[in-house]
Amino acid sequence: MSTRVPPKSRSVLRRCLSTVAVAATMLGVAGCASSINTSDPYPHAMDFAIQGIDVSKYQGDVDWSAVYNSGVQFAWIKATEGGDYLDEKFRQNWEMARAAGLRRGAYHFIYWCRPAREQAAWFLANVPNDPMALPPVLDVEWNEQSKTCPHHIPREQALETMQIILDAMEQAYGKRPVIYTSVDFHRDVLNGEFMSYPIWVRSVKTYPTVKYGNRRWHFWQHTAQGAVPGVHGYVDRNAFYGSVTDWQNWLQPNPQG
Repeated sequence: MSTRVPPKSRSVLRRCLSTVAVAATMLGVAGCASSINTSDPYPHAMDFAIQGIDVSKYQGDVDWSAVYNSGVQFAWIKATEGGDYLDEKFRQNWEMARAAGLRRGAYHFIYWCRPAREQAAWFLANVPNDPMALPPVLDVEWNEQSKTCPHHIPREQALETMQIILDAMEQAYGKRPVIYTSVDFHRDVLNGEFMSYPIWVRSVKTYPTVKYGNRRWHFWQHTAQGAVPGVHGYVDRNAFYGSVTDWQNWLQPNPQG
């Protein structure tokens, strides 16, 4: 599938080549920044060439054609949670996003009080094996708001649970899964772990480096209050860490880099 570059992104890339390529290299940024100054040394989320969203049932009925035409190029779609919950909009979003031309992938929200193998089996039973889909995502967070499982499990137990699900996903779909995480869970569990996996980080107040240190990230969820044509109300917005070429390379079979 071809990758479209919105006009804004093309202009950003041109400015990068002439004005900030050296600065971006020094910062270790795979993408480009439209402006770098002494008060804000990091690129802004919308300066990255490849933009995306993530959705669940809470976005209601999404007009995926409008989303695509707005310049959004990828979407993460909630599929499952725990071992018995299927997002009621998953199948609709999964099919309609693909029909509109977006690259999309499915994510599983982990439930720390359910055996890992049951969770993996539930995800595999509900998410089709589409060769054109993005890699599956394992969403790992602490969930103090849960009515049935609000506690934190030991770090080693969390890592073991994750590994079982990640292995099952990779074996079933033939792609290295992406790990989504929040600042506190990364601090408590993931710091220094699963370094060979692509990571999708949540950081709504600062550039990821400020919160995640030198951890290499692939996707940045930078706001929960985004606005995108085709979505009623707020939607999470995300940026891919890289250029158009980086994105095209990452989309190759079994992306791990």
